[in-house]
Amino acid sequence: MALPLALSGQDIIGQARTGTGKTYAFGVAMLQRVGKPRKNRKKPRGLVVVPTRELALQVTEDLVTAAGKLGSRILTVYGGRAYEPQIEALKQGVDVIVGTPGRLLDLVKQKHLDLSQINVLVLDEADRMLDLGFLPDIERIIKLVPDERQTMLFSATLPGEIVGLSRRYLNRPTHVRAETNDAEAEATPQTTQFVWRTHRMDKIEIVARLLQCEGRGLTMVFCETKRACDKVVEELKDRGFAAAAVHGDLGQGQREQALRAFRNGKIDVLVATDVAARGIDIDDVTHVVNYDCPQDEKTYVHRIGRTGRAGRTGVAVTFVEWEELTRWKVINNALSLAFADPVETYSTSPHVFSDLGIPEGTKGVLPRANRSRAGLAAEEIEDLGETGRIRSRGPRKGRDEEREERRERPARTPRERRRTRGGRSAAEVVPEAAEAPLAEEAEEIVEAVRPERRRDRVADTAPAPAAEVQSPVVERPVEADVAPRNDQPAPRRGRTRKAGLNPEVSLGEPVAETTPELPGLEVPFPDDAPVEPAPRPQPEKIIPASPFMVIFQSPDLATDDDEIAPSAASERAQSRRRSQPRSGGGQRGPRRGGQS
Repeated sequence: MALPLALSGQDIIGQARTGTGKTYAFGVAMLQRVGKPRKNRKKPRGLVVVPTRELALQVTEDLVTAAGKLGSRILTVYGGRAYEPQIEALKQGVDVIVGTPGRLLDLVKQKHLDLSQINVLVLDEADRMLDLGFLPDIERIIKLVPDERQTMLFSATLPGEIVGLSRRYLNRPTHVRAETNDAEAEATPQTTQFVWRTHRMDKIEIVARLLQCEGRGLTMVFCETKRACDKVVEELKDRGFAAAAVHGDLGQGQREQALRAFRNGKIDVLVATDVAARGIDIDDVTHVVNYDCPQDEKTYVHRIGRTGRAGRTGVAVTFVEWEELTRWKVINNALSLAFADPVETYSTSPHVFSDLGIPEGTKGVLPRANRSRAGLAAEEIEDLGETGRIRSRGPRKGRDEEREERRERPARTPRERRRTRGGRSAAEVVPEAAEAPLAEEAEEIVEAVRPERRRDRVADTAPAPAAEVQSPVVERPVEADVAPRNDQPAPRRGRTRKAGLNPEVSLGEPVAETTPELPGLEVPFPDDAPVEPAPRPQPEKIIPASPFMVIFQSPDLATDDDEIAPSAASERAQSRRRSQPRSGGGQRGPRRGGQS
């Protein structure tokens, strides 16, 4: 319906459901008007503006297929790739450019792209560009192209901004609607829909069982955030499924790698945000899972529109959490669906197995015998000279190599701990200790009976056996000032101290006044043993009976012969009198304030 109008050169506003062939509606007419390429013509004649990079690649593939006989030169420009290949292609000459608004304006600003000869301008998925905030960029691009042109605007819906844009920049456009007014609100009839009320912690288990249903082909799982995509991919990989993610934090090379692996069948699960909800036309997508509830009815329709395309059938499963029921009711009423009250569902619910055709007894882990997909690593990543920094949390290509390097590192040599004494090993100390005199043992005995230690540790030296110690006992009187006091707390029992030739010293018993002496060795007690000095008497405090009582009065040291010191004021007056010169004849000057 739109093709005859487009071939005639009229401005068109096209509105149709996803998967109805809008790309060929404007692509065939554009290629027909641009004509065959010429050597002396290097500036582009057709321009297609799209909101996302994936949609730009999709449109380019369709235009290349349509221009097979004409040989038109079609170039795709979008962010995330190096500028040099795109600039080189522009220098050689192109006929049609498909690109995103940001990269198009960058190339125009760098004076590598000239839009002065554009004859046909197409805005694809204009409502999506408005959602992403591209309206100022679109207006700048429209001002760069000639006024004498054909403009075609394709949108799934017609918000107020689209109507205002068409009134300002389109010349008497023809509104072509492929369905009724509520066409976009109507879901794809070839898609079987299920809406379940689930718990957040149980959704991944339901997805793992869903991916093992009978007759399942490629599956797309839509999440609301980028982190949710990475988390779902990690969970599915741990359960044995070949999955990959597509979202804005991935580099362009990684996004294209995931899409190629998905199209080629090396992975069968693609987890993506809404960036892949529009324009992605992949065959054999049999199941779509809304892991997170969509934001509105348009997002819901575009998500489930990835399956059931071109007359095929598909299955769409939507998970709704308890706090998302209000949002889902709004979507349900807008689309006139029959799921106002979703069924409460868990991974063990019987209707999950019966509705999706899952064999009984299926668990949440894919059996090893069924893991036949090559995986994302089997698809080579293309070096696109990406710009910017990759901020993805997901696994990258070099991360596995880093883990292998860590595993191959040699283990660290364990340290040998050796007990030393004074910087020397025990083997060197033992022979010398065997030949050391017994004076060291005597010093240990002296240290054991020092008064300050005896004050803290009241110990009793038990008599040594006669077979071990055959020595007289040296008695030493205990001085009064170091005797144990009765007001001290009782020491703890159960601790012993070895002194001399290992005499058993038990705590909590009276101290013996004898010390064992080694044969032939005199054990002197040092005179400089620290003795606790007697406490100094503290002066008696004077506490007056009344606060007004005089406690101390300083004595009066002045005498009658002492002269009173002059004040500072009298000294200044005396100095002024001395400094004034006296007049001759004894006459004084006039008084202040008097007459002369």
